[in-house]
Amino acid sequence: MATGFILKGQVLSFSGSPFDGERPEDVAQLQEAVAVQDGRIAGAGTLAEMQALLPEAETVGHSGKLIMAGFVDAHVHYPQTAIIASWGKRLIDWLNSYTFPEEMRFADRAYADEIAARYLDLTAAHGTTTVCSYCTIHSESVDAFFAAAQARGQRVAAGKTCMDRNAPEGLRDTAQSAYDDSEALIGRWHGVDRLEYAITPRFSPTSTPEQLEAMGALWGKHPECLMQTHLSEQTDEIAWVRELFPQARDYLDTYEEFGLLGAKGLYGHAIHLEERERHRLRDYGAALIHCPTSNTFIGSGLFDMAGLMAEGQRIGLATDTGGGSSFSMLRTMAAAYEIGQLRGTPLHAAQLLWLATQGSATALRMDGKIGNIAAGMEADLVVLDLASTPAIAQRADRAEDVWEAVFPTIMMGDDRAIAETWIGGKRV
Repeated sequence: MATGFILKGQVLSFSGSPFDGERPEDVAQLQEAVAVQDGRIAGAGTLAEMQALLPEAETVGHSGKLIMAGFVDAHVHYPQTAIIASWGKRLIDWLNSYTFPEEMRFADRAYADEIAARYLDLTAAHGTTTVCSYCTIHSESVDAFFAAAQARGQRVAAGKTCMDRNAPEGLRDTAQSAYDDSEALIGRWHGVDRLEYAITPRFSPTSTPEQLEAMGALWGKHPECLMQTHLSEQTDEIAWVRELFPQARDYLDTYEEFGLLGAKGLYGHAIHLEERERHRLRDYGAALIHCPTSNTFIGSGLFDMAGLMAEGQRIGLATDTGGGSSFSMLRTMAAAYEIGQLRGTPLHAAQLLWLATQGSATALRMDGKIGNIAAGMEADLVVLDLASTPAIAQRADRAEDVWEAVFPTIMMGDDRAIAETWIGGKRV
């Protein structure tokens, strides 16, 4: 049996949600060391306890650093890696000007392989260990992404994006081909190693009612899969949905009518929700995915984190690469804090770190496997250097507790703050 290893530093874990009580920090635990064996967390506690648990293990010291679960990015578009931070477009223009031309290239498996590897390298360098990605309409794009993640031993979810209208000819499938291709990909990849399939209608404007019905039928046949789509990102998008679906009660109804509302559903953005939509999403236990850098970059609006959390919604955090302007979950946390400030409800550092780990893992229904440090969990870890730049270090020097020490890294940190990333117990 492998001897494993022990990481010594400030080990952060959560015993609950920091949104539930009066003091967010009350559910956070700081311990001295974490022990890892055979790709899983063996335990966390004092260094002496971990050395007794794994007496043959090497101890790796990380004095002054914060050791926590790897970041979980709950909504990304890996095919948009090469067009991240393109100038000046709102959602629909963004799709037509940048996204669709780039996604056409993913019919080429070699190009898909190149971008998949580049994307996973970039995100691992930023401490992200799990992502849930949209691919393109091409099965090759899904095969490339899953193969790259499998080679890294990485837990990811992804799916073929389905579109049969309001997209260029080279990016349209049909209701039947979307069903058939998606089902074949489920059979090929879902549940293999650490891979999970997500049924992926892009959003209502690019799917006919017939395709949405087919996707709902597929999800009904494979309820073990996630389903991901977009919801109420921009006001002009919502107006477009009203024109395309005049009989629908609201945007969410265009999914609900076709069996695309459920507990394993992931609804990206969800900024401009109506009252009925909020009730239905909560009733089903569906997940809303907050994409703050994207929402500010393309001018979508301000997500109501405090209000949605207070009413019991399940919420994850995401970069939304490449509408989101950074691969970094640190930058994403900073943007979430800024949006909270604009709404008069700033987030505590414990809440931000929880959202980027356990919160997103819960949204993906993976919280029993990843997103926290506890015995039996998969050993996806990040080691944060809390003094990675002179500007951060001089502020952290004045910190009176761990939250003051980590907050400058959340607000100003980048890949230089990532001392180490571990995926499945292996250092990247």
